Amino acid sequence: MQLQECKNHIKDFLTFLSVEKNVAPNTLRAYEGDLRLVTSFWESIIAQEPKGTHTLPRIIHRYIVHLYYQKISKPSLARKFSCLRSFQRFLHNQGIRCTISIKSPRLDRKLPVTLSVDEIFYLLDNLKPDELPTKVPARDRAIFELLYATGVRCSELVGITLQNIDFKEKVIKVYGKGRRERLVLFGQKAHDSIVHYLHAERALLVGAAKQDHLFVNQNGGPLTARSVQRVITMFRSLLKINRAITPHKIRHSFATHLLNEGTDLRIIQELLGHKTIATTEIYTHVSNKQLARMCDEKHPLNKHKEKKEEQASTP
Repeated sequence: MQLQECKNHIKDFLTFLSVEKNVAPNTLRAYEGDLRLVTSFWESIIAQEPKGTHTLPRIIHRYIVHLYYQKISKPSLARKFSCLRSFQRFLHNQGIRCTISIKSPRLDRKLPVTLSVDEIFYLLDNLKPDELPTKVPARDRAIFELLYATGVRCSELVGITLQNIDFKEKVIKVYGKGRRERLVLFGQKAHDSIVHYLHAERALLVGAAKQDHLFVNQNGGPLTARSVQRVITMFRSLLKINRAITPHKIRHSFATHLLNEGTDLRIIQELLGHKTIATTEIYTHVSNKQLARMCDEKHPLNKHKEKKEEQASTP
């Protein structure tokens, strides 16, 4: 397969991902960028070695070696390899052989960063609307409240429409990765916060325009994921902490706090929209770490040891 033919197959592959697989827009953009880098690398090889034999398997092999020398982070490298493997499978299904072994690097499993329950409730209960540095406090509080109440992803939050919400049953239909549909639940507190935003601010922001999205910007248009990030950054500025807060960390907090309260892991998996239980199991490591710390602080043997050390140090 030559370069131009490969470009044509890449175009077909991206169409396949969008139409047949219904992948998320962010994933589609990432894959398109990754494959564009492959073809750019191929063009540079042709320019350097015009008389060489440049088949797709050879180019991919050299490109992989090139990536390792670029000192790219392991997660980025793993995503690029995942893209290449998907493209390879697509070509195979089209009857085109492109056999090359692509092994992803072993990723370090990081524990999710979360906020404490006290930090969450300080932001949601202790702060008055006029203390929030924003022109739309009802909207921004409802955003934070709904993220924590449901554990939805930022992309899912901005996609919520009024038709997706059942206010009586307190259920929202959201569309996750791959446009997979699921239902998430919210409590009375989040319900009241959303209703207050709808009456106090949204009606004024939208005006006479027809707008289905729940959360809108100050021009009445749909809110973007970047705008939600700015809202969470604003809330973070009101806490005396040295770590960043993102919408995804609110999602981590939702899952961790539910698990600490004894919620079954399968239920948390369903609420988060994880495809496999293995993805959800990372939260058990967070809870185990917290349990170990609590045990260390509260166990009678440890308290006895501290008491003896205190007595020994007393003159």
